[in-house]
Amino acid sequence: MLRIIYMGTPDFAVPALEALIRGSAPGAVLPEGYEIATVITRPDKPSGRNREIVYSPVKQVALAHGLPVWQPGSLKRAENQEALAAYRADLFIVAAFGQILPQAVLDLPRYGTLNIHASLLPKYRGSSPVSAAILQGEQETGVTIMLLDAGIDTGPILFSRAIPLRGDETTASLTQRLAELGASTLLEVLPLWIGGRLVPQPQDHALATQTRMLTKEDGRIDWSRPAEVLARAVRAYIPWPNAYTTWRGKQLKILSASPTTDGQGEPPGMVSLEMLPGGGARVLRIATGQGSLLVDRVQLEGKRAMSADEFVRGYAQIVGTVLE
Repeated sequence: MLRIIYMGTPDFAVPALEALIRGSAPGAVLPEGYEIATVITRPDKPSGRNREIVYSPVKQVALAHGLPVWQPGSLKRAENQEALAAYRADLFIVAAFGQILPQAVLDLPRYGTLNIHASLLPKYRGSSPVSAAILQGEQETGVTIMLLDAGIDTGPILFSRAIPLRGDETTASLTQRLAELGASTLLEVLPLWIGGRLVPQPQDHALATQTRMLTKEDGRIDWSRPAEVLARAVRAYIPWPNAYTTWRGKQLKILSASPTTDGQGEPPGMVSLEMLPGGGARVLRIATGQGSLLVDRVQLEGKRAMSADEFVRGYAQIVGTVLE
């Protein structure tokens, strides 16, 4: 019986855990069968206005299926490494766990530590690979099943699977799509890896690109940039930090927008009103450094999200202004 420890925290890590739970039932795909010894996730933390304790998505799924959950905090501490070793696990599986595992941890399981990464490595290593793929206008992205080493997504690759991008994805929608892809790919890889039928392939580090954790400031719109770039940023920053500008001292989130080549000669940030073809709803047309951004959904600070048409009915004075 193969003993697995699963490590993950956010929604991205849920489909793979659910796939393992289904796969560990009678008729499992692994030749020798397996069991999930425990699920490790980040410690609970308060959230929201009332600071109520919220379980991570992975913990919620684990508890719902009666799996043991361990929340030790940092696995760099010697006492946690000793407790981890006591599980005598054969394989660790990691998906968006939220901390870098030290070599002493990686050395514990005989089959190593597999990681599900949301990009086609060595491209877009690090913490924001999905947003990066959208920002850069990639035509495809995918998932990589890799062996973890002490670096940040630098370990050898076991398997990669690519998917085409349509050009309308947000980070939220694409993350879910890649999470499902990662789950199905993991179940394909596991029996091959355990059965000795996969040879890890070193990454070409010369081709590597690195991503970093996004900050609130990343979402601030610079209207001097091209409309095509800003439209990608709007999609890349959903659900966080959101692309936003400032109007009358308040934050105005741009929630949905498309680029157009119209608007040359107007100062970047200039707002006008445009009717969609066929007498449809009105949208805000905002001039940029190259072309214009047609905005059809916004959210003013302290207000609910709404269509641009509805927003203009309540705030018509935005037309003709230049946004910061």
